[in-house]
Amino acid sequence: MLSRRDKYNYYLDIAQTVAERSTCIRRKFGSIIVKNDEIIATGYNGAPRGRKNCIDLGECMREKLGVPRGERYEMCRSVHAEANAIISAPRRDMIGSTIYLVCIDPDTDEIVAGTSSCAMCKRLIINAGINKVVIRDDAEACRVLYVEDWVNDDESLSGQYGY
Repeated sequence: MLSRRDKYNYYLDIAQTVAERSTCIRRKFGSIIVKNDEIIATGYNGAPRGRKNCIDLGECMREKLGVPRGERYEMCRSVHAEANAIISAPRRDMIGSTIYLVCIDPDTDEIVAGTSSCAMCKRLIINAGINKVVIRDDAEACRVLYVEDWVNDDESLSGQYGY
């Protein structure tokens, strides 16, 4: 008997394909926003339109300086995948939606487990009206995070950053 892919992994597979467009040397992220089983927008991480991408420059400033993940994003050339998806969709379509996120290591093409949105992307997700974040940890497993928890547990008050 044929089995059918569950919805979370179906949408995460699509987000993983979107990540293949990433132009980041350090991490390839792909995201999609879904509401009522309809894809509203997609996004991957890369330099703003018209600027050179890290893959074109052959270097990542954060990697060159040994900046740990989750820190010093002002040094990053990329617009994050979540931000690119959000700016591609009207807010009215995002209210009550789910964003799916996948991170790939460009050196190994392996899924990066334990990843999450950065502090700035969390704020964008909150203001966009997105309700849920689904993050892939391996080919089958994922985590489901509720945006309301980010609102109630405001990490900016604790001084804890990164992911």
